[in-house]
Order: sequence, then structure tokens, then C-alpha cells
Amino acid sequence: MSRALRILVAVAALLGGVVSLSAAENAQLARGTAITDPDLLRRLDQSDALTIARLLWPEQNADVPLTTDLLFSSLPQLKAIPPAIEAEFDRYISRYKATYPAETIGVGEGLDAQLFDLANLRSRDTRFVLVGIVNRMDRAYVSEESCGEIRLIYRLARFESRPDGGKTATRLPMTLNLVMKARDARQTDGSGKPVSCAEIARRWLDNGDWQDLIGSRFSPNDAMLDRIETNVQVSVAPKSALHDFRSDYLLKVFKYDTATKQFEESTLENQIDRDRILADDALRRGFRDWLLAPENLREFDRGTVLIPEKFLAMAAVVPTPAGLDASALQPEFGMMQGEGKAEGRDDPVFSDDDVVGALKQAAARGIDLQNVRSVAGFQRRLNDVTCAGCHQTRGIGGFHFPGVDWLAGQPSNSAIVPASPHFFGDQVRRRDILTAFAAGKRPDFSRGFASRPQTRGSRELAGTEYQDGWGAHCSLQTAGSGTADKSFTSWSCAKGLTCQAAAASRRIGMCFIKTR
Repeated sequence: MSRALRILVAVAALLGGVVSLSAAENAQLARGTAITDPDLLRRLDQSDALTIARLLWPEQNADVPLTTDLLFSSLPQLKAIPPAIEAEFDRYISRYKATYPAETIGVGEGLDAQLFDLANLRSRDTRFVLVGIVNRMDRAYVSEESCGEIRLIYRLARFESRPDGGKTATRLPMTLNLVMKARDARQTDGSGKPVSCAEIARRWLDNGDWQDLIGSRFSPNDAMLDRIETNVQVSVAPKSALHDFRSDYLLKVFKYDTATKQFEESTLENQIDRDRILADDALRRGFRDWLLAPENLREFDRGTVLIPEKFLAMAAVVPTPAGLDASALQPEFGMMQGEGKAEGRDDPVFSDDDVVGALKQAAARGIDLQNVRSVAGFQRRLNDVTCAGCHQTRGIGGFHFPGVDWLAGQPSNSAIVPASPHFFGDQVRRRDILTAFAAGKRPDFSRGFASRPQTRGSRELAGTEYQDGWGAHCSLQTAGSGTADKSFTSWSCAKGLTCQAAAASRRIGMCFIKTR
């Protein structure tokens, strides 16, 4: 036995069965809930069956997918997207210069902060390639009639000609999600019967003819369109005397308007507009009173809350890495008691007494809260219910689904795993919901915190990095009491590991090998 193999065996024994899953095992986790096979995605992309242009413009005669210069100029549905992203970049640059006036920012090397080149959105050398298809019927609580969503995820790539006549492909840090309704009430199957949520779930779980359900083969041909979500790495800034290493991501949403036949800028679901709320006393009071109302607190605890648009933002910048500690990098920072003291403020939207009182009121009404059982749990949910907070949690940079690099003959290790630990950890819950749909039962749409998956009694994730294995998030004992916070008591580590502080956080640590 080689020395390397002996070390591997010893580590495996020490970890007591704790494992890091392989690409094949990750694919098994996503069975029935996502299409991640690179060969299948390559065929679907190259056949033009599920390209953006084909789904938005079924009658087009082009034999090849459209490059971005043609995509955004030829499809009127998309015309609002590039200028909206460009406007957000302008605002981002202005904020950066105001915060770091001594630093340079722009496109190219040699700058303190390097921007994504927006010319890539109007280039004959770039296009969006299909890198994943994800079943999100677990979101049917948003619109039960639609049975949830199906997301087609595309990654921007640049193609350059080689001397031998071939093409070299380079993936760029931007994804575009075309979000389709899982069904339309007018949709029928081959026999003319209405398509049910149960039928859709069965096709996905059985790896049946799910592709026939994507897109619209009935009038109107845009009936299945819901929205487009974009995620772009807006800048990368190495560590300097003024700040740590930073990589910022810009999230935008464009809702499809059936009247104008265009994707229009929209608010991001549950992305609280922190700065606007903190600056407006009426909004502060309104948001506090709305969220702490027992019926809304229940949905907040379940992870199914839908915050009214008047409290939401039109864009989100996601700074990474954000770490485990409360900081201004997190979307809710400044709303909870004590968070604003370092900035000369201590006028929170939610005081500790507000939260404790709301929890007691919910309990008095017989509402059984499963996750938010303390002020710390409320603060964590307030972060991870937002788009930005979720993308900061167990992501790959600011992405949850960058996709497998099927463009490369031999993809690098970083491109073999198509999605983040958060994504794979959530597949057990999502598949349980599909199983309930398939059986004609009403699913349980609740979810746990973004840091720890909701296992629903399954042991499939036990010992892995996704649940309680090496690197998993866990609960530290509270100083003085020697017990874990009530919201995180189940966040333990697998055999052979112990929860250790990974930062200055007093509540959340990471599972590492026991040293004593």
C-alpha cells in the first residue's frame, strides 16, 4: 500500500465514515430533481432544443444558438436586460469610488478592483450555454396553479478561434436563469387531458418525458414564461490595506409581462431593501409590525414567507466571502439590536424584546415554530431568507449553480461539481416534495436554514459535508450556559468530528477533526 493510500485510509478511519462526495454521488443526490449530466446538457444545447432563443422565439430559422450581440438585439423580450445591468454597474462603480477614493476600478489588469467586461453582453464571440435544468416544484407555495417552477440555467462563455480552425471556449462569471412555470392550467398531455402537478412530478422522478413539459406547445406560446434571473461577478478586488479580498456579485430579476411581451425589471423575492428601510421611519415600523405578526412569523419560520414588494430591492450586490459573523456584508446588518453600535447607531428595526415578545405571542396562539426559536435564529433567518444572504451561504463564490464545464475536453476540478453544497444539501427536501406531489398528497414546503439541510428523516446526507461532516456548519455552546442556542440545537457533527469556532462567531462553528 502506498504512503498516500495509507494516509487516505487513516483519515477515513479517523473521520468515522465522514466523506466528501464524488461527482457521481452528487449526481445521485440530484436524481429526479435536476439535470446535471454534462453529455446530456451538451446534446440539448447543441440541438438548439432548449436554447434561450428557441424557447423565446420558437419560429426562428437559425440553425445555431445566437451569440449575445444577436440575442439581445434580435429578441425584443430581452431588450431591457443589458441597459438595466449597465445602470447597476454605474451605481456600483460610484459607490466603490466613494468608499475607496484612493483605489482604481475598471476593466483590465493592474487595477485595484477588476470589473466584469460588459462588452461580453454585446459580442459576436460570446453566448449563453445550457449548464443545468432544475426542478423547483418545491416553490409551488408561491403559485399552486403553476405547480412551482422549472429553471433552465445558462452560463456565459466566450469562443475564440484557434489556428487549426477549432474553437476554444472560456466560461465567464455570469449565469442567466430562464424560469418557466412547471405547468400552465391550459396545458394538456398527448391524450388531451390536463397536465397535473402529480404527472409532472412523476415524469421527473421516473426520468420520463420531462422535456416535453418545458416550453409551450399551445396558445399563447409565452404562457410558461415567468422571469429571468441574472447573476454576474461584478468585480474582484485583492486584499489591500483598506479591505480584505472581495468578490462581489450582482443579482437582478426580470419578470415577464404578458401585456408588453417583455421581461421587465422587478424586485427580488424577499431581498429586503435594508438601506431604504433604515432611512424611513414609516417603513421601519411597517416592516417590523408585518414580519412579527404571528401568521407572517409562522411562514418566516418555515422559509415560505413572501415579503411585500414595498420593502424589497430591485437589485442585490452579494459580497463574498461574508464569513460567519454579523457584519455590514450581510443584507440584514443594522436591523437587529446591537448590530449598528460600531457605526454610531443603536436604533434597531427589531429589538431583542420585539423578537422575544413575538415568539411568545406565536406560542400562545399554538404556532409551533421549528427553526426560529431565539433572537439568534430570527437574525439568521432574516439573512438567509434574502437572495443575497442565501448566496453568501455555502455557495461557490456567489453562485449556487455555476454548472459543469461540458465545453472543456478535460474540465478542471473546480468545474466537475456543478453546484454548491447548499444546492446538493437541499435535494433531499426537494425530492420529498416531488414524491408527495406524485402520490397526490399536499407537500410540506417548509425548509430549514440555508446553512444546514432539512433531512426529513433521511440518512442520505449523514456524514457528508452537506449535513454534519467535515466543514459542515454546526452549533457552538453558548458561553456561560454550556448549551447550544435553541434555534440550532440539532446542528451537531458526525462521529470523529467536533464543532469548533471558525471565526469570532459565538454561535456557529464548523465540524473539524477532534484534536483532543
